[in-house]
Amino acid sequence: MSTSRILSPFHIYGKFQPTASLCRQKSAVCVGSRTVLEKHNLRRMATYQPTLNIDNLNPCIKVMEYAVRGPLVTRAGEIEKELEKGVKKPFKEVIKANIGDCHAMGQVPITFIRQVLALVAYPKLLDDPKFPEDAKQRAKTILQGCRGSSVGSYTDSPGIEIIRKHVAQYIEDRDGIPADWQNIVVSGGASDAIKNVLKLFINNINGKSPGVMIPIPQYPLYSATLAEFKIEQIGYYLDESKNWGLTVEELERSIKEARKYCAPRAIVIINPGNPTGQVLTKENIQEIIKFAYKEQLFILADEVYQHNIYDPNSKFHSFKKVMFEMGEPYKDMELASFMSCSKGYMGECGLRGGYAEVLNMDPHVKTQYLKAISAMLCSTTLGQSTLDVIMNPPKKGEPSYELFMKEKNDVLESLKLRAKMVAETFNSIEGYSCNPVQGAMYAFPQIRLPPKAIEAAKRKSLAPDSFYAFELLESTGICIVPGSGFGQKPGTHHFRTTILPQQDKLKTMLNKFAEFHSEFLKKYS
Repeated sequence: MSTSRILSPFHIYGKFQPTASLCRQKSAVCVGSRTVLEKHNLRRMATYQPTLNIDNLNPCIKVMEYAVRGPLVTRAGEIEKELEKGVKKPFKEVIKANIGDCHAMGQVPITFIRQVLALVAYPKLLDDPKFPEDAKQRAKTILQGCRGSSVGSYTDSPGIEIIRKHVAQYIEDRDGIPADWQNIVVSGGASDAIKNVLKLFINNINGKSPGVMIPIPQYPLYSATLAEFKIEQIGYYLDESKNWGLTVEELERSIKEARKYCAPRAIVIINPGNPTGQVLTKENIQEIIKFAYKEQLFILADEVYQHNIYDPNSKFHSFKKVMFEMGEPYKDMELASFMSCSKGYMGECGLRGGYAEVLNMDPHVKTQYLKAISAMLCSTTLGQSTLDVIMNPPKKGEPSYELFMKEKNDVLESLKLRAKMVAETFNSIEGYSCNPVQGAMYAFPQIRLPPKAIEAAKRKSLAPDSFYAFELLESTGICIVPGSGFGQKPGTHHFRTTILPQQDKLKTMLNKFAEFHSEFLKKYS
């Protein structure tokens, strides 16, 4: 047997050690060596330190927070498990009023949406006479737009073409203004669409970090995304004393202060508001557009609650429509507006469907924007199909029209009643004040906390409203989101609750709020 050495990486450093190949040739010699190496490797494995640890983790991930799914929700989940195991609590269930998850709170899915989804997912059902013809026609149209006539195939990155055309038609019907389907990008919910636009601003300008203006209070998607992207958050306060109204004076104060440390690039408007539930007037939107034009800001209009208007004196006005009605030079401004399948009367949160309409974007930028989206392949085809049904619902005279309209109106009327019930109840509780819920799905009441409660919160290193929310959860099983997770004026304390629990459960929940707050005041007064 040859005993010539086989070159290995060890030779390069001048120290010969047997490689696996040589071991196979010199098995008698290598048995011992292999045992030594194995022992060394086992010792090394026992003390192995992770390559990625909390000290070298992306710092932007560490600073980002998403209050809607924060520590309170984690604790709520633990309590649910405890209840399942028979642990005794002063309540029988956890009511998750922390998030706008409609179906989880008992809302029944819209029949027509689910019929079309069933048909596109299992096309053999197209032969089933139980399904109405208009649902079958919608399903066939979607499947014709899919490669291989299957929702299991990839789609174009901006979405299935026929669905983008239906979105454009929906917008045109809504606003009375032409819409180009090539400006539509279908997404996995509005959140993905918003993040895809915000990431375009990650670039320093003249040595300054980019900044984006967001309302305070705001939906935590924005603060979390800006932190993740290392974009400066420029907060502008909504005026609680004026039903969470927005003033140009506050916008000007905010941007003037921000220019000292960053380069403002864009402004986010949430209309109807989340968490505040206000609906902007047409005049207010005009003022915002003029401000954005003067300051050269890209407008991001979060309009996912456009179906959720409850106040008879309020009306939804899209930023696109108002901008176009204002004429030159405003109609040529950059605007991205967003819509979702998760809200409105649909509440299809888990199916993840939404869109962005992007207007007047520089053609070179738009090319890069679409390129970035293509790296994610496409949004889910079932989410796209859901969006298609919402954009192209049953028309008058079609077999599903009557049922569809009844179900849609029933949901919206029920939400309207619940919005009123929540605001009225909170305003009847000592130490609470709540503006009318004009739209969206939430109330954002202010709570006046006694000094002893604030001191108790400090001792636990919690924000006062977080302390209040934890006490509420442990005492009643109600899970809410502290106002500090959305931002609020210093010295004020709020929380956000959804209006989504069904009417009987909502009454129970509101009674628990009143009882808890009375006991809380006694405890800390």
